[in-house]
Amino acid sequence: MPAVLAVGVMANVMAEGALAASFAVSGTSFQVSSGKLTSQGLASYVQTDKSVDGKGHPVALLGIGDARLSDICQSAQVKTPVGTVVFKLTAGGDAGEVTASNLVIDGEDLVGDARFGTAEIGRDASTLDQVPGVRGEKGKFGLQAGDIEVAGVRSHAWSATGGNFRLKGMRVDVSIGGKKCF
Repeated sequence: MPAVLAVGVMANVMAEGALAASFAVSGTSFQVSSGKLTSQGLASYVQTDKSVDGKGHPVALLGIGDARLSDICQSAQVKTPVGTVVFKLTAGGDAGEVTASNLVIDGEDLVGDARFGTAEIGRDASTLDQVPGVRGEKGKFGLQAGDIEVAGVRSHAWSATGGNFRLKGMRVDVSIGGKKCF
């Protein structure tokens, strides 16, 4: 009974976004874009994601508190027996904003026009406290900020996790030779 209770508590904590799920990445990075991202809190540090084949992928782990996006596009090129397809998920826009709590993106890059509230750059990653559950190793470089706003968001990422995703107007499209987000 205690083991079942412990698993239930961990599943609930992961669903709430307070604890990032640890998993091997697929070996295929993907694109994420949005017209505008706002949040109360950002925490970031460098780590390495590993794919099933053991290959490491250096990333900036970006923890975003209560994310609000004007729209979202996520796309990945995937090789299949019938050819290379593009898996594409879109939401938001005219349907309304997209929201997620404690969003964690393991990204290779992040491009956009940003405004940070109170920023702390060079803070020890183990002491980050802007986004629950997002802390790195002692002695490692970290940064965090209070409220943030980024317009024209574009990122290449290896994984994304979060709690309470709300995707208004969600659409999934899988097509040979499909168009990526950017």
